[in-house]
Amino acid sequence: MNPLDEKNSNMENPEFQPWGIELNQFCMLMHFSQMAGYIVPVAGMVLPIVMWASNKDESDIVDKHGKNILNWMISSLIYMVISTFLVFILVGIPLLFAIAICSVVFSIIGGIKANDGIFYKYPLSIKFFNK
Repeated sequence: MNPLDEKNSNMENPEFQPWGIELNQFCMLMHFSQMAGYIVPVAGMVLPIVMWASNKDESDIVDKHGKNILNWMISSLIYMVISTFLVFILVGIPLLFAIAICSVVFSIIGGIKANDGIFYKYPLSIKFFNK
């Protein structure tokens, strides 16, 4: 097992279904919802926050995944701002592409792991919110 992965260890209320969806599937969709911004502007930032905020008090697992997603979103925003300034010396252009690719790959891996009941810590993520 990858050291960045962690099995959901706390047993919660088995009947709890956020938004009428099984808990693991909800966490998977929370990871995948970051990519909604590629279809509807700003939705990739708003949707995961709304999903997390509406259920964080009822489930430690949702809270843990949501904080992890927020940490990555803030980190990638910081990386994009820095890369935008570096565009003037041509280093930022490949960095912007790398950040976009990482955002897609990390959210897909996080979603698949969440569906399997495993917590996946995003690499390169700065820890703003503690789990």
